[in-house]
Amino acid sequence: MSRSIDSIIDDYLKQGPYAVIGASKDLAKYGNKVLRAYQQRGANVFAVNPSATEIEGQIAYPDLSSLPETPRGISIITPPRVTETVITEAVALGIAFAWIQPGAESPSAIDLAEAGGMEVIADGSCFLVVSGYHE
Repeated sequence: MSRSIDSIIDDYLKQGPYAVIGASKDLAKYGNKVLRAYQQRGANVFAVNPSATEIEGQIAYPDLSSLPETPRGISIITPPRVTETVITEAVALGIAFAWIQPGAESPSAIDLAEAGGMEVIADGSCFLVVSGYHE
């Protein structure tokens, strides 16, 4: 029996570490806002962006495999075709949760994640809303 989305979200929020895939230096972009939302919560979070070296005062890593520790959960804010690549890497690393933000969803990425044993949040739930993010 699969768990409800609320149960998965509650479990996801319990503990990190986390990574934001598609973290951005641009304050107006969701990839930046989601990273700041984790920071506001005091979470152990990593920024992942192959085109940046630093975002919001943190080292930015090119991919999940480069992180100093494997995250328990990831937030994905990438184009859907990139999401599929991210999920493939996440499954290989044994990451437990994928929160695929609205706009990053791909049916094949969701299928890949679930087939790989990941718990997936991709029902349109936005981390910014759930976390109570504020500018």
